[in-house]
Amino acid sequence: MDGTSKTGPVPISAGHTASVAFLDALQDAGVDYIFANFGSDHPGLVEALAEARARGRKLPKVITCPNEMVALTAAQGHAQVSGRAQAVVVHVECGTQSLAGAVHNVDKGRVPVLIFAGASPFTQFGEMQGSRNEFIQWIQDVHDQRGILRGYMRYDAEIRSGRNMRQMVFRALQFAQSDPKGPVYLMGAREVMEEVVPPAATDPADHVPIGPAALPPDAVEALLADLLAARRPLIVTSYLGRNTRAVEQLRRLVGALGIGVLDSVPNAVNLPHDDPMHQGCQWNEPRQNPALAEADLVVVIDSDVPWIPTVSKPREGVRIWHLDVDPLKQQMPVWSIPARRVFRAHAETALAQLNAGLARITPDSGPLDERRAFWTARHAERRAALAQMERPGPEDSITPEYLTARVRALMDERTLILNEGITNYPVICNHIAPTRAGQMLNSGGGSLGWAGGAAIGAKLADPSLTVISMLGDGCYLFSQPSTVHWMARRYGTPFLQIVFNNRGWKAPRFSTLAVHGQGYAAAADDLDVAFDPPPDHAAIAAAAGGAFARKVERASDLPAALEAAMHAVKHEGRAAVLDVWLPHLMA
Repeated sequence: MDGTSKTGPVPISAGHTASVAFLDALQDAGVDYIFANFGSDHPGLVEALAEARARGRKLPKVITCPNEMVALTAAQGHAQVSGRAQAVVVHVECGTQSLAGAVHNVDKGRVPVLIFAGASPFTQFGEMQGSRNEFIQWIQDVHDQRGILRGYMRYDAEIRSGRNMRQMVFRALQFAQSDPKGPVYLMGAREVMEEVVPPAATDPADHVPIGPAALPPDAVEALLADLLAARRPLIVTSYLGRNTRAVEQLRRLVGALGIGVLDSVPNAVNLPHDDPMHQGCQWNEPRQNPALAEADLVVVIDSDVPWIPTVSKPREGVRIWHLDVDPLKQQMPVWSIPARRVFRAHAETALAQLNAGLARITPDSGPLDERRAFWTARHAERRAALAQMERPGPEDSITPEYLTARVRALMDERTLILNEGITNYPVICNHIAPTRAGQMLNSGGGSLGWAGGAAIGAKLADPSLTVISMLGDGCYLFSQPSTVHWMARRYGTPFLQIVFNNRGWKAPRFSTLAVHGQGYAAAADDLDVAFDPPPDHAAIAAAAGGAFARKVERASDLPAALEAAMHAVKHEGRAAVLDVWLPHLMA
């Protein structure tokens, strides 16, 4: 061979580098996608990807992400639907910082994801392959790059040699996918990623996630006894439904025993809303929740905020059990509830234990029938009250309740709702009223801008889904819509985005009035939170990604607009944005 071909010189392989080992490890670990924002620290990865494609070697698919935060939200959305960790690649400390609030969301939402960042070369005179050759590499060399994210990670490490690359990747993913799940961070300098290393035989099966924790047998018996003895037992949960199999176990238990279920700040479908034991959702409402007030036994399962004690809480002396994948809330400096029995337990496993224990006994049906009838009647009253709210406002205006009800009418069994409504979180949750596990998600955290990238990730995880992203106008701007809609077109992930446009940030206004209800802010016409004049939200998506775009200001125009937008998504294969005007936040 003379190194030439009919199409030009034959590329010379750099050999089995650390970059090759990294990509192969992701492939062997079952990672489907690398959401990437490449930079000057990634020549080894770019070369390894190009070589793999040229040789037909299978690797995770690369999704080019012009914004790092969108990369991480997309990886989060994929993991929330698929249950599998995906990879994000960013550029040194700058790209690490540009992950922004999405880092908070994957941490607080306990979503597994592997983040890899390059690092500035550590040699400057050509001593090694990958040595510094650009001015920026001196500027981007910082003292503690891992420290930028350390407080949010389950595990962080620097790759110092490609010889143990597979061990490092598999160990990181073991942390990411073990309860409490969450993000992990690896970094490696250019010289390390260029290192030629012998292939290693490390097996990903040697780093499996930690198995689910069960309740001790005596705890199963004691909890069943308490549930049977109570008059008004109540289960409070927030994220049990992240594992859809746990939902069926919960449904079986509460139906058999007549136990009410309260969703507190839910970020998954914990119990279908048409189940008669479902007692609604609580968020920041400034009033005592009646189900909490009436309960004489409360079982908290997988909840970060089961209640807000200054506003709503169980009555004094109520017996409280706490079962949680993360009962210590290790990332929260201040946290407590007055539970007397606390267990680190996997919800599906614990509920299956309770159901199995219940099958071995024959309880008195009379008290159970009474409890079941009580919660069923409360459930029906609540549903009727919600239905009364689903009407247009005065002068053909659009209310959040009416908008959400019209979206619900479009849904089928393959519809996924992404809820980032913020002040409209409760409205969307209550009026979508999901009827199956996995039908609605939110970020699990408090940083805005998740619902755009998450829609892309969800569609990549399951292309058969019809994804509808419902978010406030503030969240829409946070989500980097130009990047989101470019990616949606580039990678064929059409979804419907509905902007609840009240022309600003309503949440800060609510927060201020909750503390200073009689102060100057309460009487002010402007609190510096309004977006006047407002952006043309839909036009941004049209310009960046060819999306169907329409502004809707009247309730009578809403049904036709929704129908046209869904047609664009389902039949034209393009994303759609409806900019729906609600009453102004200062009204």
